[in-house]
Amino acid sequence: MARSEQENKMGIMPENKLLLNMAVPMILSMLVQALYNVVDSYFVSQLSEDALNAVSLAFPVQNLMISVSVGTGVGINALLSRTLGQKDQERANHTAMNGVLLEGLSCLVFTILGLTCSRLFYTVQTDIPGIVNYGTDYLTIVAGVSVGLFMAVASERLVQATGRTVYAMITQGIGSIVNLILDPILIFGLFGFPRLEVAGAAIATVTGQILGGLVGVYFNLAHNPELQLSLRHLRPDKNIIGGIYSVGLPSIVMQSIGSVMVFGMNQILIAFTSTATAVFGVYFKLQSLIFMPVFGLTNGMVPIVAYNYGARKPMRIIKTIRLSVAYAMGIMAVGCLLFQLFPDVFLSLFEAETEVENQGALLEIGVPALRTISYCFIAAGFGIVSSSVFQALGHGVLSLVISVVRQLVCLLPAAFLLARLGLDAVWWAFPFAEIFSMILTSLFLYRVYQKKIAPLRSPV
Repeated sequence: MARSEQENKMGIMPENKLLLNMAVPMILSMLVQALYNVVDSYFVSQLSEDALNAVSLAFPVQNLMISVSVGTGVGINALLSRTLGQKDQERANHTAMNGVLLEGLSCLVFTILGLTCSRLFYTVQTDIPGIVNYGTDYLTIVAGVSVGLFMAVASERLVQATGRTVYAMITQGIGSIVNLILDPILIFGLFGFPRLEVAGAAIATVTGQILGGLVGVYFNLAHNPELQLSLRHLRPDKNIIGGIYSVGLPSIVMQSIGSVMVFGMNQILIAFTSTATAVFGVYFKLQSLIFMPVFGLTNGMVPIVAYNYGARKPMRIIKTIRLSVAYAMGIMAVGCLLFQLFPDVFLSLFEAETEVENQGALLEIGVPALRTISYCFIAAGFGIVSSSVFQALGHGVLSLVISVVRQLVCLLPAAFLLARLGLDAVWWAFPFAEIFSMILTSLFLYRVYQKKIAPLRSPV
């Protein structure tokens, strides 16, 4: 009965109401995550510019961990949902535990790398002692104790597969709130705690992840009756593992591209000054407040498009896509306006108070950077929605192609060449890459429309 009601809602509820109903909870969840990232960097920036740079340079590794954990989770979710739909309980249990096993093995790899290679990761990028020392402390903890991240993601995906998305939201929210509370306490040594500085930020991060992960495990064991998780189902099954990665690997690759792009950009920027890399790190934190709601919107859009494609209702698909594009570009337009009007206000939150000689450098570099990069926001909104449409209609490889073209084929080479004209010119690589990818995305979208949506207008 519950399934029938869900299907009826997806197929008959007015598109605008349905989209908002599906997307708003995800948008709120994404905003909590984005807010944590901003606040985390805000507190670290109060220590010094070196501390802010150390956390910023760690982003590629953190993003890679998230890419592997979430990408694997996407595969778990897809295969598990399909198995549950086939009423194969035993295989569903095996799928869930094989997914947990894969997340655990991935965690082990990052734990070993974090404990052994963190200093090397920083020394190949810079020889500034403050950045290297702060960064080694931060990355050793964040990667070396990544068990909470992988445990939380695995738990979230298992409850999502059975339709209990509220538990996933609670798991995410608890981890973020714990992080927010512990950050200032451990960084600055409040309420009798020792002053741990950047290491405190890392401990706050992993503590929040571990607590969120434990709550997620509890939800799966006590409130997810569709799955019976036990050690006897932990036996590796190559068919199940292959099924998980057949869906999850493209997602891992697509998300990991961002780590390569950020690492490359950091190498280009640090050749000018370490402050430029700090600006780039601050930009990524700030832009998440704009981009994350759009990702939440597309998370709500995808099941609507996918369901109505299966139900052969092309007009509902088209209207949902149009609404999503309008909302996404509206959100991005507001973000662009804020970055154009108040870049100094946002950047001043992260100005290192302990380095008087460098005060103002963050603003001098950052104001033109934020204004220039934000020109690409509206085009980016169109691109994010379109990529999600490709995934919903079974053309995920197109999303991967666009991501590779935008970040590796266009952005990095353009930034490298523009660097010869000066630091301010580097930021123009972002609008250039986004406009080029928007043209490519439009061509792909027209092709997918002709191949997938237009035929639905014809009788079966």
